[in-house]
Amino acid sequence: MTNFDWIVVGAGITGAALSYELARKGFSVLLLDRHRSPQGATRFSYGGLAFWSGTTALTRQICAEGIALHRTLSEELGQSTQFREMDLVLTIAPDADPQETAQTYANFAIPPRLLSVSEACELEPLLNPAAIAGALTVKHGHIDPEATTRAYTQAFIRLGGTVQVGQVTGLLQTEGLQVSGVICGTETYTSANVALCAGAHCRTLLKAVGIPVRLYFTHAELIETPPVEIKLQTLVMPAETKRFELEARASQTEVDALWDQPGHEPVPPILDAGAIQFMDGRLRIGQMSRTLTNPEASVDPVNSELALRTQVGTLLPALQDLPGTWHHCLISFSCDRLPLVGAVPTMKGVHLFSGFSNPLAIVPALARRFATHVAVQPDEIIAQLSPGRFSDKRGV
Repeated sequence: MTNFDWIVVGAGITGAALSYELARKGFSVLLLDRHRSPQGATRFSYGGLAFWSGTTALTRQICAEGIALHRTLSEELGQSTQFREMDLVLTIAPDADPQETAQTYANFAIPPRLLSVSEACELEPLLNPAAIAGALTVKHGHIDPEATTRAYTQAFIRLGGTVQVGQVTGLLQTEGLQVSGVICGTETYTSANVALCAGAHCRTLLKAVGIPVRLYFTHAELIETPPVEIKLQTLVMPAETKRFELEARASQTEVDALWDQPGHEPVPPILDAGAIQFMDGRLRIGQMSRTLTNPEASVDPVNSELALRTQVGTLLPALQDLPGTWHHCLISFSCDRLPLVGAVPTMKGVHLFSGFSNPLAIVPALARRFATHVAVQPDEIIAQLSPGRFSDKRGV
């Protein structure tokens, strides 16, 4: 049996990036996922890189490092990530005050610029002028998340990394509080360290070994179209994003106990109407978010798709009736909008790299810092993102 230095669980963009960076440092790494290609949050991401959105010294620094890496990542990995910079349009609801909305972005690293209705429609001709009171705009990064994940994975394999399909069902424990590998059905794989990059599944794996974790998840829904002739010029999102408020309310300590029981919905669902068109002409239209505590919960696709089409159609009428398929995936988040990155303090050998609310902009930088942190010397930023920051608040 091969014993690895690291086993990385989850081969979406977080797991692929972390595996690559660990391999660059000379570690032997096994990357495990239940699917041959991403089927979760990476598969259905908008691909946006909100590098402009840092509001603290910490988030500004990792966003700046992240976009610098994205700009050279295709060359480094030897395969295109389809990186580009484009206009982001943040729509302001008709009943909102544009000046007040703009002020809420004043402390961002790059504050978006306020547009009138006519200016917004000039920038994005598909917008319905009657559906907005104005908009904000800022330059925004964009990648194809699947292409980026493939690029990371292929580069990882060239460095000698091992990729295997297998559903991790548990963590392998030795005597004492020590993880020494993972269990995949009837198979076991051993390693000195395990990194959990499997989003919502991380919570389940840690709970099974008695570790509560302040990692939560939403059931996200969107519609994906095949390549279409209609051209969306920008990435469109609402200026007042409801998802972050939903995440904050759903992760309060008073509702924590609900997350350990299936069948609950701590807060009502929300819908943030937006759309992005990829370079091949596909559109992703969404998104609705639900805090259903059962990761296997079923969602009614008929009513959800109708709600998505209606709200997006009000904003972007040309997109409402396009052919497309409804999709659903899980998106993990923490209680403070910062990811959980680093060693789990209550058990040796297990690490988290999950809970990214602004994932794609900062994943490359944090994956690189993490690898340096475990290979060379402790990293101050990784220490700030440690799961241990919640150790006195119902879990890590």
